[in-house]
Amino acid sequence: MRARFILSEVGIGLRRNLTMTFAVVITVAISLSLLGIGLLSNSQVRVMKDYWYDKIEVSVYLCGALSDSPSCSGGMVTPAQRLEIQNDLEDLPVVETVYYESQSEAFDRFQERFKDSAISQNVTADQLPESFRVKLKDPTQFAVVQSAFSGRPGVDVVQDQRSILEKFFRLLNVLRDGALAIGFASVLTAALLISNTLRIAAFNRRRETNVMKLVGASSFSIQLPFILEGVFSAILGWGFSVGLLSGLKIVIDDRIAPLLTFTNFFTWNDVWVSSAYLLGTGLIVSALASILTLRKYLKV
Repeated sequence: MRARFILSEVGIGLRRNLTMTFAVVITVAISLSLLGIGLLSNSQVRVMKDYWYDKIEVSVYLCGALSDSPSCSGGMVTPAQRLEIQNDLEDLPVVETVYYESQSEAFDRFQERFKDSAISQNVTADQLPESFRVKLKDPTQFAVVQSAFSGRPGVDVVQDQRSILEKFFRLLNVLRDGALAIGFASVLTAALLISNTLRIAAFNRRRETNVMKLVGASSFSIQLPFILEGVFSAILGWGFSVGLLSGLKIVIDDRIAPLLTFTNFFTWNDVWVSSAYLLGTGLIVSALASILTLRKYLKV
């Protein structure tokens, strides 16, 4: 009986402020969607890092005809130096695999990469250096290879591909942080709107509240219908936001992923985990906004 009464009070409150309730639901939906996009952006950065860092190699370029580094003052790398460098690379505990790329192989790869560029017509195989492509067990251990081979006779330069990607990931991190900041600001806006809606509801129903107080109703019993109104609006808004995030995932899988095959994208599991965080955020924010508002405007 008591539960039925509370639910009827919630229904009455929602109907009395139907326009405001609709505005709260839409605001919560947009706010949680923006926050969800920020959370999925964080997942996307993580997925891309895992994908690319797993493919990162260290390139050990050997002295060639055009090398001008001090370690190449003795001329082009000799077969003995090449063999010694390869053996030492393979002996390093941090190294997983070592692949030797000859000048002709480097030339073929160069031609394939720049086949539509005029520069491909002006480069010959003898101008490109030999190199060792080194895959590390842990891509962060580049310093071990660099310290062991930089400046060594026969080695021109040691290059870490991770340094090329770091700038790109820093940009992604800035975009992710911006999305999260916008999402949290939107959630704060939704909390203020919930607070304002409940304040109006408490004012409109002050007569019923006084009657309940006179018949001995507890403060919690009086406040609970108002709290549930905010929570109900938050749940509806959360449902819309989950639909929007699911739609975003479908578009990425059907339209974007087939075009951008050079990386992976966040999974459905990331969508559900983000949705769970959004539900928790929506419930906590709506409950806190309701309780703080009612303590101030509902004198019981």
